[in-house]
Amino acid sequence: MFPTRPQRGDFTGVPHDGERDPWDADLSRELPRVGPRRAPGMFGAVPEPEPPASIVPGAGPADDADDEPEEVQFVEVRRQLSLAIAGFSALLAIGLIVGAQSTGPDARLPYAIVIFGVQLLFVLAWTMAVQPPAPTAVGIVCAAAAGVADYAAITADEPGLAPLAYAAAGGFVVAVLGQLLSRVGWQRVKDSLGPTLMIVAGVVAYACLLVLTRQPIGAQTVLVCLAAAGVALVVARVTDAGYAKPRLAPQVPRGAAGIVLGAMLGTLAAAALGSFLVLPFDPAKGAVLGVVTAALAVLVDLAVNYSEAGRSMAGEVPTFWLARHMQGPLGAFAVAAPAGYAMATFFLS
Repeated sequence: MFPTRPQRGDFTGVPHDGERDPWDADLSRELPRVGPRRAPGMFGAVPEPEPPASIVPGAGPADDADDEPEEVQFVEVRRQLSLAIAGFSALLAIGLIVGAQSTGPDARLPYAIVIFGVQLLFVLAWTMAVQPPAPTAVGIVCAAAAGVADYAAITADEPGLAPLAYAAAGGFVVAVLGQLLSRVGWQRVKDSLGPTLMIVAGVVAYACLLVLTRQPIGAQTVLVCLAAAGVALVVARVTDAGYAKPRLAPQVPRGAAGIVLGAMLGTLAAAALGSFLVLPFDPAKGAVLGVVTAALAVLVDLAVNYSEAGRSMAGEVPTFWLARHMQGPLGAFAVAAPAGYAMATFFLS
């Protein structure tokens, strides 16, 4: 009549945990999983769906945009500018060569004035282009170092490079001290040690021409070396104005044809001059002097173009256009001067 009372368990008739069958199917579903979860795959459960692309590294639209290559800016060759630089190189070579041929034991001061004028142009162009810390202080110190080097070159009892080295070392130390006193920060001064040394060494290097003219074969060496450098620079720039191919880099408005042709014709000009000069010059020695100075000149001029392109790509503010375009020829002749002195000392003597 009345429902029977449950025999075990609670009032609902559901057995307690201790009274259940351990092999019951319901109990097996209620037991927690204590072992490691099997990875989805061949012997595992159903593979889990792949996460959306928005949370996978490297698969989002932002990463796709970052992976796209940046557009390379192609710099066109300005023909009138190339011809203007070629003309400046020719005038610079003529002035340095003619001044060297007019020197003598009692007539060194006029050529020293010409050299000092070129050195001032070098300081102006390279200081404005490189932009070291405290450029005014660096420019004044470099001009003073150039004057000291020129005076030592024409007044020393024995012509040599030791006074020039002392002037360059002293100028570099004073220039660095001037940068530190201007409170631009040690880290910035440390980063600009190379450019500062380059400016000081380059401006003092022109004094090698004064030392070279005091040697018996110095004037002839200046003629051969600077003529080779001048011809190489002029031919390279004129060739770029007409046929700047193949391009060495999209950002550099120079062609390989001009570089190679300039070095070759500069060497040819030096060999031709060597055939007209007296001993110890001959066509072979003239060609050796020419290939060294011509190659150095065109490579320095090209390196200046690469450095300018690097500053432009880095987003630096461009300097005065006249200083940028004078930098290459002035740097080329600054390297040709000590190269000519070394060739005269170790190769011709």
